[in-house]
Amino acid sequence: MSLKTLVLIRHGKSSWSNPDLDDFYRPLKKRATHDAKLVAEAFQKVNTKQFRAISSDAKRAFETAKMFQSHLPNTIIDLEPRHELYTFSPSNLLETILTTSPDIDELMVFGHNPAMTDVANQLGHQFFQNIPTTGLVQLSFDVDDWSQIAEGKTQFYLFPKKLR
Repeated sequence: MSLKTLVLIRHGKSSWSNPDLDDFYRPLKKRATHDAKLVAEAFQKVNTKQFRAISSDAKRAFETAKMFQSHLPNTIIDLEPRHELYTFSPSNLLETILTTSPDIDELMVFGHNPAMTDVANQLGHQFFQNIPTTGLVQLSFDVDDWSQIAEGKTQFYLFPKKLR
């Protein structure tokens, strides 16, 4: 049996300054840049693995993913935008994770709430009221295939407010 590692990262703090802008195109606030650096640096201190990363293609999520990739060039070896991750539904998010190739052992997913919090709570053993913006949760599973993940272990979480 192998070990699968899943990292869930909620997109950075986004701007609501233009109420006419479609949700998909909302940009990040300046704070998101600082928070991404804080969380990425903290993650680098506890991580030794290389991850395939997939991200919602919404502007705020993919920009967050690219910031993490720039801070973790030896950790994120591939980053792919995926439209199906522009979802707020935990079942849609879970379906994408469950259909990941079994050849990938380490997966990093950038997405949206409430899906991120709900999936972390469904798969891990630690309850989160809310994963904040730029929040990171790492889970592990003793399975050979992503389709087999169910109850995993919440290894750790990194939230920007606790790192400031």
